[in-house]
Amino acid sequence: MKPKRLPSPPHNPGVRDLVKEKRRWSRPLPLDARKRGFPGWHESGYLPHRDEPGLIQFVTFRLADAFPAELRSEWKALFVIEDDRKRRTELEAYLDRGHGGCHLRQIHIGQMVEDALRFFPNDRYELRAWVVMPNHVHVLFLVQAEPMWRVLDSWKSYTAKEANKRLGRTGKFWQDGYWDTYMRDAAHEAKTVRYIENNPANAQLVHDPRDWPLSSARFRNEYGALLLPPIAQSNAIVAPAASDETRRAELIRRSTPGPECARPGRSNLLPA
Repeated sequence: MKPKRLPSPPHNPGVRDLVKEKRRWSRPLPLDARKRGFPGWHESGYLPHRDEPGLIQFVTFRLADAFPAELRSEWKALFVIEDDRKRRTELEAYLDRGHGGCHLRQIHIGQMVEDALRFFPNDRYELRAWVVMPNHVHVLFLVQAEPMWRVLDSWKSYTAKEANKRLGRTGKFWQDGYWDTYMRDAAHEAKTVRYIENNPANAQLVHDPRDWPLSSARFRNEYGALLLPPIAQSNAIVAPAASDETRRAELIRRSTPGPECARPGRSNLLPA
């Protein structure tokens, strides 16, 4: 089974040549990895992707209306910025402005998405960091037995069906595709963890990243280690008791009022 070719913005003519060069200078994928569906270097029409076992990947996926059609004049130029890093930085900053319906701000939807990220056993992938924002999700994970594209497909297909059912709606929930960057070294990974977990504070949704109820930041100890309790225990934020976690759950609703969740967040530089 091969990765699905997804609809995308206009084709970037240089990305195919870039992928060819990457394949030329990269070690060939082992036969067993190819049999398990790992495509290695490939492209989706406008972005290069590298999907191999053992890579630590920083992935972003967003709601279908996070770039609203009626505001196309604001964001369409961002997709054709030639420099990859600048393009993604600008797109991430636009996401943090919080356009669209922002269904993930509803705690029962956002919590369901977080639970889906944490559900699978560690032999498929290993979570390193995540945050569920009002209209997008950042995840850092170690790719193991399952190809990255298949992990993303399972996350998105399950949560889209479940969210639509809970919201009483139909239609596309997630935008097609995703943005991914693999970690070059430990320093790159550490910087990416900070970026992910500080995203709610940098977007001015909370003051302390640990107060955001849908983030790995709340599970880190004083040494920075990620200590994950069972999912049932970590879901205390939806309990009716007046606990600290319940108070945190209220933050996500209060921080994004109105039919759209736009607010004047700060520009948020991506890890280099």
